[in-house]
Amino acid sequence: MQRSGRDVFALDRDGLLAVIAELQTVISDQQANIAQREATIAELTQRIQELEARLSGRGGPTGMPGLKPTSTKRPPRKTERKPRAHGYARRRSTPTERVEHKMDKCPECDMTLGGGSVHHAREVIDIPVVPARIVEHVYIARECPKCQKRRVPTVDLPDEVVGHRRLGINLMSLIVSLREEGRLPIARIKWYLRVFHQLDLSVGAIVDICHQVAEKAKGTIEQILESLQTSPVVNVDETGWRQDGDKGYAAPRHGRSHLWIFRGAKSVYYKWGNRAKEMMDKVLGEGCLATLVSDFYAAYNHYSGVKQRCWSHLLRDIHELTTLWPDDVGLKGWADGVHAIYVEAKAFNDPEEGARCAAQLHFEQKLLALCQPYWDDSKTPQHKLCRRIKRYIKELFVFVADPSVPADNNAAEHGLRGLVTSRKISGGTRSAKGTETKMALASLYST
Repeated sequence: MQRSGRDVFALDRDGLLAVIAELQTVISDQQANIAQREATIAELTQRIQELEARLSGRGGPTGMPGLKPTSTKRPPRKTERKPRAHGYARRRSTPTERVEHKMDKCPECDMTLGGGSVHHAREVIDIPVVPARIVEHVYIARECPKCQKRRVPTVDLPDEVVGHRRLGINLMSLIVSLREEGRLPIARIKWYLRVFHQLDLSVGAIVDICHQVAEKAKGTIEQILESLQTSPVVNVDETGWRQDGDKGYAAPRHGRSHLWIFRGAKSVYYKWGNRAKEMMDKVLGEGCLATLVSDFYAAYNHYSGVKQRCWSHLLRDIHELTTLWPDDVGLKGWADGVHAIYVEAKAFNDPEEGARCAAQLHFEQKLLALCQPYWDDSKTPQHKLCRRIKRYIKELFVFVADPSVPADNNAAEHGLRGLVTSRKISGGTRSAKGTETKMALASLYST
């Protein structure tokens, strides 16, 4: 008998004891391995029984994998999910480069590999950080051997630069876009150009670029104004603007302190000036036939065309009134009645023009009847609002007769939001030229 290459009959007592101890260790390991395998078999058997019970419907845990047996079932859907017209999975972009990863040799057999097919692909989207491209255009003068005159080529580079300027068109467009659309301060634009493009420009250079683009866009701004004047519907609003420290609604040193927005169907036009009604005539002109959508500011009253007053302003004033008088039952009922009429008017939809005009008259009479008891009762909180409704009743339901007219002036207010944010960040502009540039670029980018 031999053990591990040893003859146990030739061993002494100590050698035999060592062999016995070694065998006992092996037996213990085998027994532990057998116990572990038996536990694994029992666990797999239980899992098989659970899966068989789930497939046969005899009970057991249901639902998503990993759901505990004690969890309750999810409630069934009330309605079937609507089928989608197409899938909404994330689509891969068109690759601009392709890098193939393949193995030349087998890592186990060390055999050379050839051919192959695509197993899977991975998309990585990144933006390279590249320095600015600086191109030096050198004009070589050559002398004619016949006339002895030096000839220099005349190349204007219209696709790369404007006139004799140093900065290219793409760089100027980027700076103005960061300034207007990105609403970045000039210091942040300097930081971006220095960090990502290794280009260091001064504040004056960036400001001058904005002036140059606004000057170049004058023809386009005139086209925007012409498009506005021929638009069927124009939303108009105004807010304060600071120039050289003048506050919006304070007495300005320059006589002008307001920003106006005129928003048509396909154009947006910004104008800086005073708060007088003449601003309307300067922008829209005498021949404008658009339906004017505005709030209840008196500067719009002299407009001779059709007007639609903003319901958002009216309902907001009514809400503020109910907040100030929360215990007034009559005011609460009146406010709910006005809101109900507005909701009914918004829901009205009829393709026939005659029916829409009749509905406009119906809603006007209905609202007047609701407000009539409070016209002369100055003791009621809604007295002034009722008199306002009476005055502007013909300008409250134009949207019913003409579906292209909005019931509110949100389009103009949203158009002012960007410039108001810019004014709060930068404090406005410092000069008349800066203000004109701001208005021109805002009109250009908003359109």
